[in-house]
Amino acid sequence: MKFHSAVVFVKSIEVAKDFYVGMLGLKIEHDFGRNIILEGGVSLWEVQEEHIISRELKTGGNANRFELYFETADVDAIFWKLKAEGVVFLHELQEEPWGQHTLRFLDPDGHLVEIGEPLEVFVGNMSRQGLTPEQISEKSGIALETVAALLELKK
Repeated sequence: MKFHSAVVFVKSIEVAKDFYVGMLGLKIEHDFGRNIILEGGVSLWEVQEEHIISRELKTGGNANRFELYFETADVDAIFWKLKAEGVVFLHELQEEPWGQHTLRFLDPDGHLVEIGEPLEVFVGNMSRQGLTPEQISEKSGIALETVAALLELKK
């Protein structure tokens, strides 16, 4: 057995496609009409009322027992794009205590989405700000060997 994808139940597949594909720039791997699989392991399903999932689990609610997490090297650009579109933010662009820049917002169905910088980007940013590998390791909680390897890749 292997993990295939996380499934997000949406009210409207077209609205969800506009958001995830049009706004976030994700690519569709398979499109089955009311169900799509995005590259990277997220599936979006518009579950019909008569389906057992909808009947038994009441998928229309905003339970938010999970977060979809994405990474991009240019978190600033996506932040301004989302802000211009009037997306509802849990928090706007911020630096986490470990040095990573993130933002969290709600998709059109109220699901929590986070976008953050990849490890190599925020480690590189801290290095460019003058932090030593030891300071980066201390702040981020990343092993010193990993920090050193990431900084070596940047050269």
